[in-house]
Amino acid sequence: MEAKAKANYVRIAPRKARAVIDLIRYKPVEEAKAILKYNPRRAASIIGKLLDSAVANAENNQDMNTFDLYVHRAYVDEGPTMKRVQPRARGRRYLIRKRLSHITLVLREGKEAE
Repeated sequence: MEAKAKANYVRIAPRKARAVIDLIRYKPVEEAKAILKYNPRRAASIIGKLLDSAVANAENNQDMNTFDLYVHRAYVDEGPTMKRVQPRARGRRYLIRKRLSHITLVLREGKEAE
């Protein structure tokens, strides 16, 4: 059985979120929480909340044991890009791209597969 949690349109660049999500893939939930708690990056707090949500989904919706859970799949997809304009010299403009992410976590019960 699997428990899933997804956060759409998160205001962080996918490249920055992937650097954090790679740290917790295939790790037990308790170890993943510890990694995220002491990681200084901004994406760590967002992914930590999402991990807590996935654990709650597993416990309440799937009746899974929270101590046997591990992160089976974790990935970050690119969302839409907000485009903003900053004025530059001689009347020109500079395009600022504010990237959004879709973050997905899938938890599974049992030993880690890989």
